[in-house]
Amino acid sequence: MIASALLGASLVGCNDLDTAPLGSVITSDQKEDVIAADPEMISASVTGITAMFSVYGNAIPTSFGHDDFGYGSLMLGFDSRGTDMIGPDNGYNWYTRFMTFEDIFFNYRGTNMVWRTMYNQIYTANAVIGTIDPATEEDALKYYLAQALAIRAFDYFVLAQMYQHTYKGHESAPCVPLITSENANEAAANGCARSTVQEVYDQIMADLNNAVSLLESTTKTRGNDKRYISKEVAYGLRARVNLTMQNWSAAAADAQKAIDGSGAPYSRNEVSAPGFTDSADHSWMWGIVIAETDRVVTSGIVNFASHMGSLNYGYASVGAWRTISKKLFNEIPATDVRKGWWLDANKQSPNLNEAQVAQAAKYGCPAYCQMKYGPYKGVMAQSTNASDIPLMRVEEMYLILAEAQAMGGNPANGAATLQKFVNDYRDPAYVCTASSATAVQDAVWMQRRIELWGEGLSYFDIQRLNKGIDRRGAGFPAAYVFNVPAGDNTLIYRIPESEEQANALISSEDNNPVTVIPSPVADN
Repeated sequence: MIASALLGASLVGCNDLDTAPLGSVITSDQKEDVIAADPEMISASVTGITAMFSVYGNAIPTSFGHDDFGYGSLMLGFDSRGTDMIGPDNGYNWYTRFMTFEDIFFNYRGTNMVWRTMYNQIYTANAVIGTIDPATEEDALKYYLAQALAIRAFDYFVLAQMYQHTYKGHESAPCVPLITSENANEAAANGCARSTVQEVYDQIMADLNNAVSLLESTTKTRGNDKRYISKEVAYGLRARVNLTMQNWSAAAADAQKAIDGSGAPYSRNEVSAPGFTDSADHSWMWGIVIAETDRVVTSGIVNFASHMGSLNYGYASVGAWRTISKKLFNEIPATDVRKGWWLDANKQSPNLNEAQVAQAAKYGCPAYCQMKYGPYKGVMAQSTNASDIPLMRVEEMYLILAEAQAMGGNPANGAATLQKFVNDYRDPAYVCTASSATAVQDAVWMQRRIELWGEGLSYFDIQRLNKGIDRRGAGFPAAYVFNVPAGDNTLIYRIPESEEQANALISSEDNNPVTVIPSPVADN
């Protein structure tokens, strides 16, 4: 068997636990054939990495699963683990076991999906990185190398946040195996031990620093194709990592660079109706770009819009609704245009037109149901769910800037940045009353919970801010009302059983501790 870089595995099937064996996703015989040292082949391989963000059945190819469609499926899973997105406990909700924390079992599909999705991308990125001379002066090759480095950094950042607690205070804790083009052959032959959190973050930062330098020095750009990494996206990724590492001044600097080179945030008018489906929108910096001919679309229901959308046809429209925490909803002022991103307790939203109101009623959308994400091209009740998926919007950069300014020693500046952003783009009546650094940080977190709802970032915020999972009063099913303290091992995944079996340098003693599903608490 071959280890992490090539993903030998033993998986689970469908929505139930089992131990159905699965062979390696990529065999060692295929390794030499991934790409040739040719610009056209390298370009195709880089495009292939972007395509892996939305591949149907890539992580668990022999298992029938409607929750395996690339990174968008992980976004839904991560948000379902948190406090602000609620799904029903029924057979249409493929993310129930993320919500129930049953995904902590190391032979469950949740941890396998995360592990394989990210390491599949790392494997392909490594193939590109290992083919290009790092000292190349050719513009196209600089651009392609930067793409692979930045996406590898993104992948490791996701893994680091799911398989160990947050960076600060856990620098020496075991994280994930660090596979690069330099050690991939050795890892495939003999296994690879877990690197520390510090070592993984060092690699992430090295990759992002190199990607930024390459993108700053090449004349080749992505144009309008937001599948690819621009220098502003690379700044944005580095801003995220610096924020998590509490490198406040660096996070602020990167966020400002990202803002300076990007489009404006959505206006109040633009977000006063269901949307968030088109990567061409000026506020989007990076996204998963979906075509109508993609398998995730022709499948009809195996896609992000099917599970998230309330006005198109899919899993959500037949009962797997995505609703907001009613506790969070009630804290959003009526003057904030985003309150209309969800139905209220009376199943109404000022953001819906007459036809949308009728469709929501026809489908039976419940109270607090999301109306942030509209249907593809605005056409309701259709199953052509070719909506793009946001990976980064410029709005996030304003929020990073505000938090980093406050925590970096100037809470007044942070509060002013936050208030101006909210006043200009979301709520003209908003006043940030926070004065201390941590109070501003909490005010920013509140805005992040609203602004970035459903964009796969909420769980990472809970982890890096040491907030724990408190679902009391949110509206979760009674059996899943948990109050899990920060730092509890329930909040991190165990490395999959399949990896223990395939990787000679990871044993059960090397894995994260065995945990149990938390017990529900009173919902008050």
